Amino acid sequence: MQYHILMVEDDAKIREAIEDYFSEKAPDCEVDVARDGAEGLEKVEEKAYDVVLLDVMLPQMSGFDMLVQIRRTMDVPVIFMTARTSEDDRLYGYKLGCDDYVCKPFSMAELLAKVNALIKRSKGMVLDDVLTCGEIELHRRALTVKACGKEVDLPPKELAILSILMERPGWTFSRDTLLDRAWGRDYFGNDRVVDNHVKKLRASLGDAGAQIKTVFAKGYKITE
Repeated sequence: MQYHILMVEDDAKIREAIEDYFSEKAPDCEVDVARDGAEGLEKVEEKAYDVVLLDVMLPQMSGFDMLVQIRRTMDVPVIFMTARTSEDDRLYGYKLGCDDYVCKPFSMAELLAKVNALIKRSKGMVLDDVLTCGEIELHRRALTVKACGKEVDLPPKELAILSILMERPGWTFSRDTLLDRAWGRDYFGNDRVVDNHVKKLRASLGDAGAQIKTVFAKGYKITE
């Protein structure tokens, strides 16, 4: 079976090295290349990939910001491969939803092993694109929402917040987490903006809006 990998990397030497190694050691893996974050996001939205290899420091859009966009609509496994080696950066990558974090310089054999492990883990699991919780139904690729059986038109930020909450019903997401994932790490503003959008989200969902609970001094969660 052929597997499809997207590599988003602006360093030509690293791109060529990975392509050559994967071509020799994993001929069943087809590697597509993007040279900046904007191109990478365009490719991942157009084609279903088994794994995305993602640099952090990219032109146009950082790898962190690209992952925020990816996680709004899809569960494709993502491995960061980057020279940003600090613990804060690694923890932030995992917080945003990466599956692994590889620091440069890295072993090609180890990178391929991580790719194979992620592919094996993800295969055999059908990741439903439709999330349901109580009276709310969210189609992540189509970006449509139904509440109590009726279509609801949500602005992008409210849709992003709802998608994040519905990933793990009953799980409390802090305002900082919602802010980072829905607005991006480079957003400079008060985290109370989350409260305003949650208020609008609840209103838009009608009776189903009561499923979104405030967790005092912590954040928000969605329940059935």
